Amino acid sequence: MTVMSELPETFKPRPYQTAALQALTTGWQGPNNRLAVVLPTGAGKTVVFANLVSQMLGQLNGQRALVIAHREELIQQAAEKIRAVCPQLRVGIVKAGRDEHQDADVIVASIQTLAVKRRREAIRDIGLLIVDECHHAAARTYMTVLEHFGAWRGVPTAGFTATMTRTDGGLAEVWQDVVFTLDILDMIRDGYLVDVRGKRVVVDGLNLDKVKSRAGDLQDGQLAQALDDSGAAEVVADAYRQFAADRAGVVFTPTVATAQSMADALNDIGIVAATIWGDMPREDRATALKWYRNGDVQVLTNCMVLTEGFDAPWTSCAVIARPTKSAGLYCQMAGRALRLHEGKKDALLLDVMGASTRHKLASIVDLTGKDLGEPEDERSLLQAADDADEAASAALGGVEWKDVDLFHSSPVRWLQTDRGTWFVPLHDDRFLFLVRGSGPGMFRIRRWTAYEGVRTPQQDPEAPLGVAMRWTEAHARKMAPAAFFQRSAPWRVRPPSRKQLGWCRYQRVPVPPGSTAGDVSDLQAIYRVSGVIERLGHASAA
Repeated sequence: MTVMSELPETFKPRPYQTAALQALTTGWQGPNNRLAVVLPTGAGKTVVFANLVSQMLGQLNGQRALVIAHREELIQQAAEKIRAVCPQLRVGIVKAGRDEHQDADVIVASIQTLAVKRRREAIRDIGLLIVDECHHAAARTYMTVLEHFGAWRGVPTAGFTATMTRTDGGLAEVWQDVVFTLDILDMIRDGYLVDVRGKRVVVDGLNLDKVKSRAGDLQDGQLAQALDDSGAAEVVADAYRQFAADRAGVVFTPTVATAQSMADALNDIGIVAATIWGDMPREDRATALKWYRNGDVQVLTNCMVLTEGFDAPWTSCAVIARPTKSAGLYCQMAGRALRLHEGKKDALLLDVMGASTRHKLASIVDLTGKDLGEPEDERSLLQAADDADEAASAALGGVEWKDVDLFHSSPVRWLQTDRGTWFVPLHDDRFLFLVRGSGPGMFRIRRWTAYEGVRTPQQDPEAPLGVAMRWTEAHARKMAPAAFFQRSAPWRVRPPSRKQLGWCRYQRVPVPPGSTAGDVSDLQAIYRVSGVIERLGHASAA
């Protein structure tokens, strides 16, 4: 029998949570029904979909909502939050030995249980689907379950995640559009998350060059062996004592054995640590989490268990002892330390790395999705972002607000990077852009191609903005067909292609409703060129 909630607490959505709800309900008025929302860890996605249930149930003509999750903690969190937000609703849980769907308005179910045909077929009258941690949804099990409940037959389906990435791909088959994303910097500035500092923990003997990649990331077994061979556990323990002795923390590792060795090293120096892992008996895991919650344990080490569904806002240190090439995975690990808590001023990330590596590893700057340059130890994320903004302001030089009208009134498609550089996109592998000249209001032209990099004209003249623009536009006509850069090109008013929309989903580039092929092409160009310009380090770009 489903238990009615008696919790009096209500959760009023924050402004960005309301915006996410509006994006979903507006999106469902269009042709797409499988929509995703990307919110940083700590943004309260459970509150969003609890309020979504509250809003939508009255429109379902007696049908019910099904929330799908894949871990015990996520199932319990979702059920409790929905009961708190919607105390008038009956919330049932379906997993393992529990089967509380018969009289429930909202069913929170484990994907493992729904994978059993007879269990999912017993659940009827579903009019709203919600998928927690929806970056898993490309897995065959999810696809089968979602298809059964009508996700490909028009049933409104919402996915929530902190990272719309999956190293083996496939998400474009599930999610038709990402209708809302939120910048972690905005959350920090608005006081919804704490600021975060990074510290590199260099293990001299750690050689990651020998670690092979699989499915786009470092292979767990080989990575664990490299960490073990280098004595990383003792180095991490010493770094924790030196930089985070007064902080509650979590340590992420590639294997259970590595997690246990990290805990042993911490305990050996007097920092009380415990290990949890996926196959650990439920009672033992609950006990370890209770110890951490009560302060009897200062540090939890884990093998990728605490990346999702771990709600411990007092955590103020995350140790990334699982170096990764995946920005999405890094964000999940780091995000565990960013939640607000009374008395908590900031968060500290300890990044474990070798002295050098050929691998491009994720780091603190990947939390923003922007290129802020190489991170410096002890510099906070906001400081890094502010430094980048100051550099961009200096780079803008003589471009005044009145000059922006020149770009917008030109028949050529001028675009602007995230940091203010004006450019003309010619194709995926080439563009023209402006840099500052020697005096105020003076500019020069630069050309970039994928096979040559940046090229400077032989004479390299400088000119006032209007003249420099005309020179650039003349060069554009020599380098590419007009259809590539003319604002009036007929293709620009057509609907965006599936390929365009799929690209934007994977790169987490939000596409506003009603965007044309030209609009989406502009978004793609700005994303690509912003990355190139910032990697080039053109301090004089304008």
